[in-house]
Amino acid sequence: MCTRIMGILNVTPDSFSDGGIYPTLDAALDRARRLISDGADIIDVGGESTRPGAEPVTEDVELRRVLPVVEALAEDARARVSIDTMKPGVAAACLSAGATLVNDVTGLRDPKMAETAARFGSGIVIMHMRGTPATMRQHASYTDVVAEIKTELEPRVNLARAAGIQEVIVDPGLGFAKTPAHNFAILRRLREIESLGCPILVGPSRKSFLASLPGMDRIEDRLEGTLAAAVIAALNGASIVRVHDVLECRKALAVADAVRRA
Repeated sequence: MCTRIMGILNVTPDSFSDGGIYPTLDAALDRARRLISDGADIIDVGGESTRPGAEPVTEDVELRRVLPVVEALAEDARARVSIDTMKPGVAAACLSAGATLVNDVTGLRDPKMAETAARFGSGIVIMHMRGTPATMRQHASYTDVVAEIKTELEPRVNLARAAGIQEVIVDPGLGFAKTPAHNFAILRRLREIESLGCPILVGPSRKSFLASLPGMDRIEDRLEGTLAAAVIAALNGASIVRVHDVLECRKALAVADAVRRA
């Protein structure tokens, strides 16, 4: 049993950790090839920031950023291509260009996304989020965070299945309308989400909830915290982790996977 790694490739000017670092197609492809050589099973290409407070971009802008990258990566058989988008039009164009997975942070809020994924025979990642990236911090109030995540994800999972999507993955949405305490509780209780009957993806990479712990105020100081969260997620049932630092995560997950097999 090996935990799969989704490598993050943001081709945006304003993502919280790596915005503006890969401004050209060549730079983005160089980064993608490095992620693949480091052990990424999936490359998740995103063209719109979802950091807290982020403002939306138009479909045309997002497509200009992601489509050339997806087209080029689809020719590399070493890793699967995922499109990180909340827009069905962007998803359709990228699936037509060779992507095989849609990572929707809104969790199929637009029903057309399920129809699009089904039409192309792609997989879907349904993430839990309340509000929007611009407003989600206002919605981080729960009586039982894990139970409410399951309750809110279940109808979206049913929607995806009713649309005919065969591969449905759920993501509890660390950092999206969650406080640090919520995020740590999700990691501890992750197996409860298995009752939805879907593989679980967890994305802890460099996120601000880690800054609630000593020595991780700066994004560049969160590698060890990210690795710890990824290992905990794997041991508690995650099938996929979504990270920036693929090589380091692959090594850490090798230990977690060996423990799970022992």
